[in-house]
Amino acid sequence: MKHFLPFLIIPILFLCSCTPKKDKGTSIAVSFSDTASAEPLDGRLLLMLSTNDEKEPRFQINPGLDGQLIFGMDVEGMKPGDTKIFDDSVFGFPYNSLSEVPPGAYSVQALLHTYETFNLSTGHTVKLPMDNGEGQQWNKSPGNLYSKPFKITVSDKGIQDIEVVMNQVIPPIEEPEDTKWIKHIKIKSEKLSEFWGRDMYLGAHILLPKGFEEHPEAKYPLMVFHGHFPDDFGGFRTTPPDPDMEPEYSARFDVEGYNIIQQQEAYNFYKRWNEPDFPRFLIIEIQHPTPYYDDSYAVNSANQGPYGDAITYELIPYIEEQFRGMGEGWSRFLYGGSTGGWEALAVQVKYPEEYNGCFAACPDPIDFRAYCLANIYEDKNAYYYESAHKPFEVPGHRDYLGHTDISVKDYNHLELVLGTKSRSGQQWDIWEATYSPQGEDGYPERLWDKMTGDIDHGVAEYWKENYDLRYILERDWDKLGEKLRGKIHIYCGDMDNYYLNNAVYLMEDFLENTSDPYYEGEVDYGDRAEHCWNGDQENPNHISRLRYNSMYVPKIMKRIAESAPKGADLTSWQYQ
Repeated sequence: MKHFLPFLIIPILFLCSCTPKKDKGTSIAVSFSDTASAEPLDGRLLLMLSTNDEKEPRFQINPGLDGQLIFGMDVEGMKPGDTKIFDDSVFGFPYNSLSEVPPGAYSVQALLHTYETFNLSTGHTVKLPMDNGEGQQWNKSPGNLYSKPFKITVSDKGIQDIEVVMNQVIPPIEEPEDTKWIKHIKIKSEKLSEFWGRDMYLGAHILLPKGFEEHPEAKYPLMVFHGHFPDDFGGFRTTPPDPDMEPEYSARFDVEGYNIIQQQEAYNFYKRWNEPDFPRFLIIEIQHPTPYYDDSYAVNSANQGPYGDAITYELIPYIEEQFRGMGEGWSRFLYGGSTGGWEALAVQVKYPEEYNGCFAACPDPIDFRAYCLANIYEDKNAYYYESAHKPFEVPGHRDYLGHTDISVKDYNHLELVLGTKSRSGQQWDIWEATYSPQGEDGYPERLWDKMTGDIDHGVAEYWKENYDLRYILERDWDKLGEKLRGKIHIYCGDMDNYYLNNAVYLMEDFLENTSDPYYEGEVDYGDRAEHCWNGDQENPNHISRLRYNSMYVPKIMKRIAESAPKGADLTSWQYQ
């Protein structure tokens, strides 16, 4: 028998090698019911998988180490009962394909981020998500459809025969009510309505000074607190912290009971607001979400329209008329952090005589030679450092010790899943929507290829000429210098999580070398301070970030005393 064994084994091996194997594959069918919508819908269809049951998958999508899985596709005219198939070809994050999802138990959920059609004054027709009072948050935007999560198992053979039906609709958001101290306004902007081809609105929350009703003769300076979409005026509370509130831990600041600290700081500001020596003025927080983001960046833009003009020449004069503002450039001031920091500086630069000073904390990149860690004018690729043999990803986020956890590529690939054509509603896409020229299809031109990171230097030049604030100041200092003298104040932590301090260094180099005139402002840094340090050298970041509305008051009062024109009203609003 020994002589026959090789001949027996060979046919057996041949038969085994010819046995067909079932390939690993994915097929998840997603639809929505007619109870969710009877009409066909356009939008971004998102499929999410999560191994964490603490929250719904839609609330766990982020580029960090604890982020869960998401895949996306564009849909047009999707009708009730129509089925869209998510297979291995659909792009996702952090796995590029469903075929890469490891075996295990997952919660699955689908969501349709709905788009509306805009016929722009430029002649283009675009489809974008309209803000519905939530500040461009795709996972909680009223009118979006979604499914309730349920459990599935991913096996070695992939995912087969799964059907997900979206039968839920995110409900409307109630608007805040007026109080004695805080008023809310909304106006139709003629400038924006013309650009977008439909009625568009701007809103604001206004904090009134003590004695507003008792002093009808008083007219007030105006403080513009720029920042992300505010659902109400924040950081102001007329009562002490809730006694029954359970303390919550802040992982960002490593502080226990931060929710209680926030309420206490808000109450402290209310008390400070009412003290006899506190100057009386108006503070506003603006609502200016666009179809691209939770705010417009407060400047005119090829893709978003004339938000800068609409805010400065429509909204602010309306507020000053309704609430007895001075209505003069010397009496208006700007401050904010992060996006709000960039806005404060950009608005001061773009409208130098309409405002009398800006306090820009941790601003988004103000010199595009340091667009976080990219030099968009010289670098070839935004995702990888240049090397002949060693690909190395550019970091996008760090802590104060320099530990990194997210790359620039991570941020951008997640955005590409959330929306094509700069429609993700996230950070890198809004920079494109604000700074880029309008493309032939009506959407923003890409600064770089969203998949590969290859930079388009033609687009970069457009950014430079129109929105690189350091370059604009240097180019036009002979015209702007005198108008901005004493008005520019910039603050940033030297370990900003997003490397924003790098651009501040470059801006400081320019400002400190200005002449005819010297800029006479201030640039300051927080040692080992993360995002968003705002100039307080005495208190930790988690405290100072809650004090924007009071911390710059001494400098603002000094500026008014030094710069108010002859005959200006310096008394009617300085009552006790």
